[in-house]
Formats: sequence, C-alpha cells, structure tokens
Amino acid sequence: MARWRDGQGTLTVHRPGGEVCVPVELAVSYRARTRGLLGRDAVEGALLLSPAASVHTFGMRMAIDVAYLDRSLRVLAVRTMVPGRLGLPRLRSRHVLEAGAGVMAGWGLVAGVSVSVSVSVG
Repeated sequence: MARWRDGQGTLTVHRPGGEVCVPVELAVSYRARTRGLLGRDAVEGALLLSPAASVHTFGMRMAIDVAYLDRSLRVLAVRTMVPGRLGLPRLRSRHVLEAGAGVMAGWGLVAGVSVSVSVSVG
C-alpha cells in the first residue's frame, strides 16, 4: 500500500453484489486527523483517517457512521455514533472511515468487506 497524503480520492467498496465507488477525503496528517469532521454539517462521501484506531464525536453537529479498517483495508466493524460520544479503540484497527449516519449500509459496508482507495492526482 502506498503512503497517502492529505487530499481527495475514490473509495471502492468491494461487496459481494458488485463494487460501489464513493468520493473520499484523506486525512493523514496530524492536523487533518485532529480536525476531522468537526464544524461540518454534512460530508459528501467519506473521510478516511489514517492512522487511527478510534474516534470521538465531541463538538460534532451530526451523527456519523464509523468503519474500523485493518492494515489491509478490510472492515473490522461499523458503528453509528451520535454527537458527544467517545468510541473505544479497536484492536487491529489501523484506519477509520467516517461518513454521514446511515450511508455505509447503503454502500454495503459491513464487517469482512474489503475497500480500496485511489488517490486523485493534482
């Protein structure tokens, strides 16, 4: 897996019924991971935090879906978190994917599914 930088890309969910592509924002620097979705009313697509093993929703304006990914980008667990909560760290989690509450189910993102990330150039 290539080393990522903050920026935009495409997340591909490799589910049994076919692939789903979603725009993704990559937050890999300390500053970008710390900011995350704070201060936003919505997110288009998803936000990938890397490296990360847990998240919180203190100061958030919306509920979010959180997917914990291992080092090979396989989903370990998916949870919905309301504002003002602290998520427990997940064993083996290396990346965290965040999106608006309820959308990950529509993408077919469940435990055991693999995803891939392609980075936009420019």
